[in-house]
Amino acid sequence: MKTNWKSIIFSIALLGVLTACGGNEAVKKPEIDEEILDPNSSLNTNFDGKIFSIPSPIQTSMLIKESNIAYSENLLNPTANVSNYTTESKRALNLGIYGTDLGYAALYNQNSVSLKYLSAIEKLTNELKLEGAFDKQFMTRFDKNSTNQDSMLVIVSEAFRKADNFLKSTDRKNTSVLILTGGWIESLYFACEMNSSNSNKKIIDRIGEQQETLNTIIEILKLYNKNGENDDILSDMQELKLSFDQINIEYDFVAPKTDESKKLTTLQHRTVVKIDSNVLNMITSKISTIRAKIIG
Repeated sequence: MKTNWKSIIFSIALLGVLTACGGNEAVKKPEIDEEILDPNSSLNTNFDGKIFSIPSPIQTSMLIKESNIAYSENLLNPTANVSNYTTESKRALNLGIYGTDLGYAALYNQNSVSLKYLSAIEKLTNELKLEGAFDKQFMTRFDKNSTNQDSMLVIVSEAFRKADNFLKSTDRKNTSVLILTGGWIESLYFACEMNSSNSNKKIIDRIGEQQETLNTIIEILKLYNKNGENDDILSDMQELKLSFDQINIEYDFVAPKTDESKKLTTLQHRTVVKIDSNVLNMITSKISTIRAKIIG
């Protein structure tokens, strides 16, 4: 699966680079890179000059929608929970989760639901002192474009990118890592729950492909584990890794793709995921338990 530098941040990650949309005017035709709306695309995020490749939660939601699986609000973390998050780590993890929830609802054109999740996100960003990313200008633009799916994705992604840049520039990288981790957990939870009710080969493959991503998540959680703040989530991720380690992933060579106009060659491979149903069930159970601890 190829990786691309331009992608969405919701969490996480939720993370990315999008064409800027200036002023308070409604955006009629947002310019979105093809990779962003590619359900097979990944994002690269930079921490202290080291690049980490992590699938964007919005791409997992895109894959679910493309599989013609019906929207389910029951998957989302209820916005009523937002007042329960009183520590920075809980706020950061759930900001990632709510960001993924917002992206999922927006992709299914659930406008009233999207607005509720935006309000929860605004509360958490204020408490994390990230209010500059979700200011009055942002709220005005979002409200004007609440019926335009693409515009909403652009505007929200810009705000998360702004927040991510602020956190990294003020040496709050661990908060940024936790937002990213929360978004990844929620997207994996979505995939596992959807597959449980609607078994789907593409979604199973997407779950299996998270093996290496989980290793990356663990690495950066360790790297920025200030005063042991990540010990609990690290323990949970390492427990989840025991199940993921039982997945067999093979990589078949695919000829490189060259874009002559951009003088760019992209190395590619085809991933073959072999995952036992018992292992898949263990992963589904474990990610549900981890998520429940975070949102509870």
